[in-house]
Amino acid sequence: MGLLTKGSPLSWEETKKYADHVRKHGILQFLNIYHKVKERQKDVLKWGDEVEYMLLSFDHINQKVRVVLKGEEILDVLQHKGEKTNPNHPTLWRPEYGSYMIEGTPGQPYGGTMSEFNTVQDNMRKRRQEASSALQQNEAICTVTSFPRLGCAGFTLPECLPTPVERGASKSLFFPDEAINGHPRFSTLTRNIRHRRGEKVAINAPIFKDVNTPSPFIEKFPSSNGDGGKAAKPDHIYMDAMGFGMGNCCLQVTFQACSISEARYLYDQLATICPIAMALSAASPFYRGYVSDIDCRWGVISDSVDDRTQEERGLKPLKNNKYRISKSRYDSIDSYLSKCGEKYNDLDLIVDKEIYKQLTKEGIDHLLAQHVAHLFIRDPLTLFEEKIHLDDDNESDHFENIQSTNWQTMRFKPPPPNSEIGWRVEFRPMEVQLTDFENSAYVVFVVLLTRVILSYKLDFLIPLSKVDENMKVAQKRDAVRQGMFYFRKDISKAGNAVVEECDAAQNGTETCAENYTLMSIDTIINGKEGIFPGLIPILNSYLESMEVDVDTRCTILKYLKLIKKRASGELMTIARWMREFIANHPDYQKDSVITDKINYDLLMKCNNIANELTECPELFGPGCDKIKLSGNKMASLNDTL
Repeated sequence: MGLLTKGSPLSWEETKKYADHVRKHGILQFLNIYHKVKERQKDVLKWGDEVEYMLLSFDHINQKVRVVLKGEEILDVLQHKGEKTNPNHPTLWRPEYGSYMIEGTPGQPYGGTMSEFNTVQDNMRKRRQEASSALQQNEAICTVTSFPRLGCAGFTLPECLPTPVERGASKSLFFPDEAINGHPRFSTLTRNIRHRRGEKVAINAPIFKDVNTPSPFIEKFPSSNGDGGKAAKPDHIYMDAMGFGMGNCCLQVTFQACSISEARYLYDQLATICPIAMALSAASPFYRGYVSDIDCRWGVISDSVDDRTQEERGLKPLKNNKYRISKSRYDSIDSYLSKCGEKYNDLDLIVDKEIYKQLTKEGIDHLLAQHVAHLFIRDPLTLFEEKIHLDDDNESDHFENIQSTNWQTMRFKPPPPNSEIGWRVEFRPMEVQLTDFENSAYVVFVVLLTRVILSYKLDFLIPLSKVDENMKVAQKRDAVRQGMFYFRKDISKAGNAVVEECDAAQNGTETCAENYTLMSIDTIINGKEGIFPGLIPILNSYLESMEVDVDTRCTILKYLKLIKKRASGELMTIARWMREFIANHPDYQKDSVITDKINYDLLMKCNNIANELTECPELFGPGCDKIKLSGNKMASLNDTL
């Protein structure tokens, strides 16, 4: 997660003194990198995934499940068994925000051949097995996006009490500091976000109103230093700490492009896919022991790291701050980077004018300059005493300090200094799924989509304001079946048409015609005659044009079949399945409350599904073979797609 510098962290007051220093040298570091590698071409199309895991402990006697605060211990074991012993080990492990979390990635990036798709699930399974081997009896490593009772009394093992006092990192009424990873970056981020904001973060997720849910739904909280739960809203689930957002798990994919221009093109095109992928992967309907009325974590995590002051949020006139900022630093992107996207940049973009002027003077084009100058309106949130003065020619910590704490749906990533790594883009909106099969399916779908975008020169661009609207719809309950999303109608501008359109846009000879309409996820993914061809049919057309061995093609098609049926509603999203599990639980009182027993039964079921100990036709279909399809199933499976 982000930049993991070691050293002595500074308080917010100390960090604030160096904010301009970090910005100044961060820009110099970016310029040095840019000038060295701006002409770099023909990098291999590599990619990799990141899966975040939770460590859980099942108390079978008392029928409770808790998060286990030993992520650092497990991480140390896994790294010593893996990369520290063998640099070519097939897995890599990294810390995450929660002390009950770890992150696993492939040991080496995947390459450009189609056969790589055949190895993704095996690598994810290897990660799960490795981590499981380091656990004690009754402990499990689970890929659940949000722990349903996070923040409830006794949700950690060992049990820790919240510290709602100023000396604590989060000052939370619910989330103990012990649940934050011990690396100083994480507690410093937590404390400095709160201090910069001038008050605790405030997260209010709408409650799901069931038959017996109180109306209005209002909680009472103990007061702490006078604030307590003063930011809680009626009919909402109140949360007050960074851990309620960053303590969730996600699934991310990073791509290395062949050049900077290709990276910018992919960044833009994939930005429009982010809300669609998020709705398809929806897996987090529960917060702080309650059933919410949202299916995704995005808004929760956005609020959990919102360091904007009241002035920056528009609640007070600007006096001590420079800008009124419309979004949290964890949100959807604010500007396209390619020339094709310029005419669709319809958001009011706040930039640091001096930084923008410096970048353009150094030869950076308008679109990239405004992107970086927009990121750099933010302050650094963490700074280590040992890392204040750096060699700007050979280090990039100050640039990454700001870059890595702008957590957007897409991230544009310059190469690290003096490395073999190329220009990359990171796809960040997806929620983690229960099984390695599902996570592999979502990863392969997105990676395959990048191949098709580049091969067919597809154009998904719509005004960014519509992408923002899509992001709001995507988080709603059952958005896959109920939501309508703005999407481009004509995406198949083949050959040089896209280039010509880009040139026309740049020259100001073409206006932004409304080549988009509202579509369902089913239409976007599976197509509808006369409306939209569908992404799955386009992917299948691409596969038919490629030389793909039977085994790999079978693997890809079983993944696309899952995406196809999740999009149509024939198969449930994780969020919908979890809701139905709760609704049908004999202990559920239709009051939106998730008890310890209900939570235990739900996560036991999730763990059994993940370890292939039980079937779940609602998620995968009847008799689904999630491991491997035999060759003779090829024809029938192909027919279904």
